[in-house]
Amino acid sequence: MAAYESAIARRFGDDGPCGGADAGDNEWIRRVLSRKTVRRYSDRMPDEGLLDVLVAAALSASAKSDFQQASILRVVDRGKRDAIGKLFPTMPWIANAPVFFVFLGDARRLQRIGEMRGKPVNNGTLEGFFNASVDAALAMQTMILCAEAEGLGVCPISVIRNEADSVAEVLGLPDLVFPVAGLSLGYPQGDGFLSLRLPRRATVHRDSYDDTALAAAVDDYDRRRDAIHAIPKEQQRVNAEFGEAAFYGWSEDKARQAAKAEGAAFPPYLRSHGFSFD
Repeated sequence: MAAYESAIARRFGDDGPCGGADAGDNEWIRRVLSRKTVRRYSDRMPDEGLLDVLVAAALSASAKSDFQQASILRVVDRGKRDAIGKLFPTMPWIANAPVFFVFLGDARRLQRIGEMRGKPVNNGTLEGFFNASVDAALAMQTMILCAEAEGLGVCPISVIRNEADSVAEVLGLPDLVFPVAGLSLGYPQGDGFLSLRLPRRATVHRDSYDDTALAAAVDDYDRRRDAIHAIPKEQQRVNAEFGEAAFYGWSEDKARQAAKAEGAAFPPYLRSHGFSFD
């Protein structure tokens, strides 16, 4: 069996390529292919030295034009942790995880450097927002992979953007600095959750974009995912508007979720804190 075959089969189950014998065998890649979301943690606190290394690794991620527009805020104060946790009562791991980081898009620093050097930098543009967001996302993903390599488990928390005003107030965020996502981190208590991904024929393209087979690919995915971890009837979204579905797969769930878009407060927050998106 090829080194990655079983891990790729668990992740995709799409009968697609698995690398074959020529792909070699790299433990890091196998870890990435098998990674899980972890929301339950033991009481063991990671060593401060390890956390310092993880932060350094995160900030070693690629950065657009070397502008380095990511910042990392670790929330240690119990009152602040509880205040953020209370905003999202269905996610107790925000307050209960041994460690909680917030990854920030930081368009402020570059604008301040322009002021320091007497250069007119307006970083509240769409480009400034986009670059800072990507830098923060790259930093967070780098920390995730490094933390998991050390036996830690993590759960990214993008929902904090839904309460950007409140989160920013708790954390004292100035204009042009915004939360991209939180990250709960600790040693796992029990097994995590491995999410089946969309078949690669729906997400991987060659030479040109082609989604003509999307409907069939998504239907196949819905059926296979439902067989592994079906969504209970009580978790169907917005039944009052859309009705109860006889078959409620991933695509129905995500279509309903996107139709009632989250994060409506995030754009007004950004516009009132220095972003024009010009």
